[in-house]
Amino acid sequence: MCVPDTRVHRGPHPEDGKLFTADTLPRLREATADLSWLMTRGYALPGALQVAGNRYELTERQRKAVTRSSCADASLARRRAAEAPPEEMAGRELLIDGYNVLTTVEAALGGGVILHGRDGAYRDLASVHGTWRRVEETVPAVSLIGRALHEELKVARCAWYLDAPVSNSGRLKATLEAAAREKSWAWAVHLVPDPDTVLSSATAATVATADAEVLDACGRWFALSRHVVRTYVPTARVVDLCIG
Repeated sequence: MCVPDTRVHRGPHPEDGKLFTADTLPRLREATADLSWLMTRGYALPGALQVAGNRYELTERQRKAVTRSSCADASLARRRAAEAPPEEMAGRELLIDGYNVLTTVEAALGGGVILHGRDGAYRDLASVHGTWRRVEETVPAVSLIGRALHEELKVARCAWYLDAPVSNSGRLKATLEAAAREKSWAWAVHLVPDPDTVLSSATAATVATADAEVLDACGRWFALSRHVVRTYVPTARVVDLCIG
């Protein structure tokens, strides 16, 4: 039987209070270091995660956090070299991985766990699989993102990319366009079959994403989610797994 999605917040999982604490952080950081070490040496992710997860007795949700926070040394070097600083954004065009950026800011506002990964990017633990639901944090998150982009960073224009197959993408597109009209932000919102394909091939414009595959393929990238959360959501629940 299909259970309807009745969430009104992009908040924490009921178990997060005990899974991500000062006591569990050392194990999570060590697991992230071990998984990154194994990935660097060419071990396939499923097997490598099993080794690291079993060693530190991690739950499935903790393993998910460690996976999202880990990367091989080569990926780390590439991502650091390609990351654009905030001062570089003025007058530029920015391509935004819509769901990737929005759900992270929503989660930060809702008290959800935000992961500070090895590469410096901020990621949430939510996943958009086939459907997206508007929550109470959606409009405030859109407002903060726009404020950061245009009032602070002075970005010239933005192109948002949303997954067309995800249900309610049309509604989110309308929400983003309405916010842009109200504030006179230069936004274009595109529904495409696969945003990752578009963003991975971007070379002329900077990309805002924390998606690992896109970060390993695009030209320049900007940690927009991290910037917004650090600047405007200082009380966010950030789990620091940014190991060396």
